[in-house]
Amino acid sequence: MDLAGAALPVAAAIVEVHEPHPLRLAVVAALMWPLIRVAGKRYTLSAWGDGGGLAAVLRDWLLLVGALATLRVLCGLESVPAEAFTALLPALVLTAACHKAIHRHLLAARRDGRALRHVLVVGEGATIDAVVGQLAQRTDHEYVIVGCCPVGEDEVLSGVPVHVRLPRAEPETSGEDAETVLGAADALAADLVFVASGPHLSGQRLRRLSWAVHDRGRPIVVLPGIVEVARRRVRLTSASGLILLHISPPLCRGMPALLKEAVDRVGALLLIVLLSPLLLLLALAVRLGSPGPAFYRQIRAGRHNTPFPMWKFRTMVVGADRLKNELEAANENDGHMFKMRRDPRITPLGRVLRRYSLDELPQLFNVLLGHMSLVGPRPPVPEEVVKYDSVEMRRLDVKPGLTGLWQVSGRSDLSWHETVSLDLRYVDNWSPSMDVNVVARTVRAVLNGQGAY
Repeated sequence: MDLAGAALPVAAAIVEVHEPHPLRLAVVAALMWPLIRVAGKRYTLSAWGDGGGLAAVLRDWLLLVGALATLRVLCGLESVPAEAFTALLPALVLTAACHKAIHRHLLAARRDGRALRHVLVVGEGATIDAVVGQLAQRTDHEYVIVGCCPVGEDEVLSGVPVHVRLPRAEPETSGEDAETVLGAADALAADLVFVASGPHLSGQRLRRLSWAVHDRGRPIVVLPGIVEVARRRVRLTSASGLILLHISPPLCRGMPALLKEAVDRVGALLLIVLLSPLLLLLALAVRLGSPGPAFYRQIRAGRHNTPFPMWKFRTMVVGADRLKNELEAANENDGHMFKMRRDPRITPLGRVLRRYSLDELPQLFNVLLGHMSLVGPRPPVPEEVVKYDSVEMRRLDVKPGLTGLWQVSGRSDLSWHETVSLDLRYVDNWSPSMDVNVVARTVRAVLNGQGAY
């Protein structure tokens, strides 16, 4: 697909503008595109399984454009014709589409228990439990843990089979650790070894273990212990033999934050203007559908726990807040939120509005006024916030959003832990491209209606 996507359009464009040697130029463009992809290791399973690989496709394409332009200058040809530049676009589009299709196929295969890599985990007992728990939260990765080698006699509470243990003290012979780990990997048919470094497994001991595992032809992965940090924020360097992980701070200040603020205000204004007929129609429908006002006003906690009045189309009977205490025993959420699949307070029209998130549209005015953002964490009520711990309070470091990772990942079907994890992932790793991705996924989530009640 890469060969055809680069060769055929380029050849057609060159023939159209009557350039000399059209066949040679098309062959060069066709070969250079996959060569750039090979140099970037884009044809590996790990690259195809990486959901962030679309950015790599764009970088490779820009490199292709620059390389071909440079090559033309070196060959004494004229500047690049506009038609030839446009002809390179199919290569970008086709490669991106193929990458996306393969990525989706791999995700589906992993959820079905295929395309997985068996992992042996080595480390302290508590660290092994943390690794297992983190991997168990999601199914979009390729790793399944088949066993572990704890260091010392610490109990492994996660239920992973303990094949053999390593001594807490470093053994006198350098090959003892290696034989133990490699024996376990062979017995469990593990494809690679995860090593969670700790006070009893670091430095020279870890170095010698990695030598032995690599000499046997098995990959080894060292876990630094940080979680939910986007790869773009991590930079690897070395100093005096030490490996250093530099973690960039979240993009919560400066020009990116100002850009987000501007996009929020302008986007909200445009959406209000475009959707004004629908907003008026829904307000009339709510007003006539059941006794009570068309809009529901509720105090929510905004950025830095600043309260603000949030507006929604009314989906419940008048006085629903007073009835909430009577329904507390029927709460189906395992955290601080209150959620019921069959909440008796919801009106018939309200169920339709909630299913397709139409009741949230008045929050566009909150975005316009600066209380909320188009994309961000779910806005909590003050009664929830008073129960937050220090980790959960970090959700309030940014403005709440009209939509967010919570909205596009299952909504009310998510557990409280999953909801907090998604919100913290957004707070720590926000970028403009993440907002674009969430908005695109919101359309599908709204039409699907899953988890909306």
